[in-house]
Amino acid sequence: MNIFYRPKYQSDVTQFIAQLKVKDPELEAKQRQGRDLLWDKAVDRSAWSEYREAEVEQQPYVYQTNAK
Repeated sequence: MNIFYRPKYQSDVTQFIAQLKVKDPELEAKQRQGRDLLWDKAVDRSAWSEYREAEVEQQPYVYQTNAK
């Protein structure tokens, strides 16, 4: 046995997640489904460019009116 050998450390959280994956093998697929639902969206480039063109530049002090 090597004198420098150490067993691989796993935190409590890592062990908990590993146990969850053993209990529910479809867990990762469900997570990916949820991510697709909320985050991974197709971007309409033309609508995005139109949105950027229509933006109005913000004043340096937002609460000041333009009245003179």
